[in-house]
Amino acid sequence: MPQAMKIRKGDLVQVLSGKDRGKQGRILESRPKDGRVIVENLNMIKRHTKPRPMRNPSRMGAPQIAPGGVIEKAGPMPVSNVMLVCPVCNRPTRVGTVVKEGKGATQRIRVCRRDDCRQEIDR
Repeated sequence: MPQAMKIRKGDLVQVLSGKDRGKQGRILESRPKDGRVIVENLNMIKRHTKPRPMRNPSRMGAPQIAPGGVIEKAGPMPVSNVMLVCPVCNRPTRVGTVVKEGKGATQRIRVCRRDDCRQEIDR
């Protein structure tokens, strides 16, 4: 069974290894079952596609056609190759969790694990 990921969609991350090492980007999609994430404009892959009619473009007139050719898009990368960037100290950090009581329910909140920061990531 895959372990829960501490990185979510919309987080700013820095790549630790691979061809895009050191670059930062936002998470577009996370795939917990595969243990992979898709980072905006990083790990770009090329796909050769045929022009195809689009399904239900606007239901008006002739069918619109999705362009063909060589299309570049962001490919999935292992979640172990990225590290969350703390929004407070703006440095890559490990992620910890703190349980808080509030409004009759408990919440788990992600926190920066750096000794000089320790701020909440989820606001």
